Amino acid sequence: MGKPANINPRIVEGLYCEALVLSDEVRAVFALSGRLDAVGEEDDARLALSCEALRTTTRMMHSVAWLLNHRAYFAGELSEFQLRRYGKLADFPEGEAARLALLDSDTRELVRATERFHARLKRLDAGWRERDTAAPSAIAALRERLGQQVRG
Repeated sequence: MGKPANINPRIVEGLYCEALVLSDEVRAVFALSGRLDAVGEEDDARLALSCEALRTTTRMMHSVAWLLNHRAYFAGELSEFQLRRYGKLADFPEGEAARLALLDSDTRELVRATERFHARLKRLDAGWRERDTAAPSAIAALRERLGQQVRG
């Protein structure tokens, strides 16, 4: 895999729009009013639908929150320190194969789409954090500048 992409406002805005569309699809598919009755009386299918609905909506909620934090950073509303500290993307387990098998194919594909989207954000976040940790800290950069002035 190549060098990680730089996170910039354009990338964040594109991902944010994609996240909103995906979140709306998740909301529509997992609107449980009447949906549990359609699944039938089978407890395993009802449980699978409920569990995957919770897992998928939470995954998207955290994805949107991560993107909102980055939007706030680019708008100057968060410092880089705040973004690094509070803008972490949580890990979420993938859907359980046995439970996903109980869902219809469209719902399964939507769950997989949210997992792929979240994985993309995780790669971006990891690359950003990895790349920027190699850069000197603000204190180290200040010490370097002071050292240059003393020598020069």
